[in-house]
Amino acid sequence: MTPDVGEKEFKVRIAAIVPCYNEEAAVGTVVTDLKNAVPGIEVYVYDNNSSDRTAEVAAAAGAIVRKETRKGKGNVVRRAFADIDADVYVMIDGDDTYDASAAPEMIDLLVRENLDHVLGCRVDDKDNSAYRPGHAQGNKMFNSLVGFLFGDTVTDMLSGYRVFSRRFVKSFPALSREFEIETELTVHSMALRVPQAEYGVGFKDRPAGSESKLRTFHDGFRILGLIGRLVAHERPMAFYGIFSAIFMLLALCYGIFSAIFMLLALCFGAPVIWHFIQAGNVPKLPSAVLASSLVIVGVLSFMVGLLQSGNLKTRREAMRLAYLRYSSVLPN
Repeated sequence: MTPDVGEKEFKVRIAAIVPCYNEEAAVGTVVTDLKNAVPGIEVYVYDNNSSDRTAEVAAAAGAIVRKETRKGKGNVVRRAFADIDADVYVMIDGDDTYDASAAPEMIDLLVRENLDHVLGCRVDDKDNSAYRPGHAQGNKMFNSLVGFLFGDTVTDMLSGYRVFSRRFVKSFPALSREFEIETELTVHSMALRVPQAEYGVGFKDRPAGSESKLRTFHDGFRILGLIGRLVAHERPMAFYGIFSAIFMLLALCYGIFSAIFMLLALCFGAPVIWHFIQAGNVPKLPSAVLASSLVIVGVLSFMVGLLQSGNLKTRREAMRLAYLRYSSVLPN
């Protein structure tokens, strides 16, 4: 494919990554549509331990079939990003729910604007939604949560349809194992502040004979867990600062109660002294000890956040340097 950028023309190597698990009914259409939409594209179908004829159907359609034995989409993406060498990468699910014909426009946008990431945002028909019940609302909730926590906006963070530059792919750590890989990709692009854009793409139901592999609550909780871990890594002062504030607030509450009880004890000093003589302790001393302990925990949480912020700066500098080792899609 030879995209135009202004008056310049140049060739780029384009590879499509299609993660698949039991997609015999759909993968052939995805491969054919990609090849028709983007002449010259190399389509890599990664068979993730399918028990049906996914590999055979993909190969018959003209795909380069590879296997990843470790289960999970994240494992597939990590393997593909490491193994495939190209200038532009298209990632699309093998279930034929995304409009493959949008790939040329997404690639052109990436090349023309010299971007590193183009997110294919699903455009759903509200009257005949292709989302499973509750998934559209869950996606919006995750979009809002991630946007709030990481200070950026995203329309469809769970989309499996994306286009990347080489330098994005080769500098992406890919630590996730399963469907939370999309969350990791989104947060990585936000944290590294790479040039990126969104592009609306068609979205439809799976073809007959194809079943979704998503487990709503299981995958939802895994995504939430990943968001929590990423916040701890990418926003340590905010993460540990919240805990510090909570412990400080609890300490303040217990301190207030302790002070009230101590004040009452002073007002009724004689009974307290008599109690001390008899029992050898002061009433409500445990509350005072608890308040002090909470203050210590709060201060420690703040210090951990401070140390993690220093580590984050060092880690982001290393990520940025790794990113800059690769050239952009546009020629110099």
